[in-house]
Amino acid sequence: MKLVKISAINILSACILTFSLLGPVAAHAGSKGQTVYVPGYSHIYSGDMGKPFYLAVTLSIRNTDPHSTMSITQVDYYDSDGKLLTRHLDKPVELAPLAATRFIVKESDKSGGSGANFIVTWKAKGQISPPLMESIMISTRAQQGISFTSRGQVILEK
Repeated sequence: MKLVKISAINILSACILTFSLLGPVAAHAGSKGQTVYVPGYSHIYSGDMGKPFYLAVTLSIRNTDPHSTMSITQVDYYDSDGKLLTRHLDKPVELAPLAATRFIVKESDKSGGSGANFIVTWKAKGQISPPLMESIMISTRAQQGISFTSRGQVILEK
């Protein structure tokens, strides 16, 4: 029986070759469409008495693919009880490569509650880099300001 001597250089070279072949495939996990849940807090509670602090909500949708257009087919806004409040789209909206759009819920709109959310559906003709969906909540009142963000969560892959 002959023993084969394997050097650290040979192992390192094999690892680099393997990861260079697999890396780009794993890094660009594409999709043809998704349904995404995005929290959109229209208010949060503060203080010992749980006083509501009302917030303006901006839903930001960004096409992260540098080469392909995507189509947003649904943007629906729900309240804390899961009741549909607003359908923001009458027809699909096309987003060019690296383009962005936004949908706004005014601070004066208190209907959503602390558990409000958006359901967003998008599609593309082929595999593309999935979009980034975030909600940005902000308000200022009596020399106090508050702002924070929340990211979307995929609930259905097409």
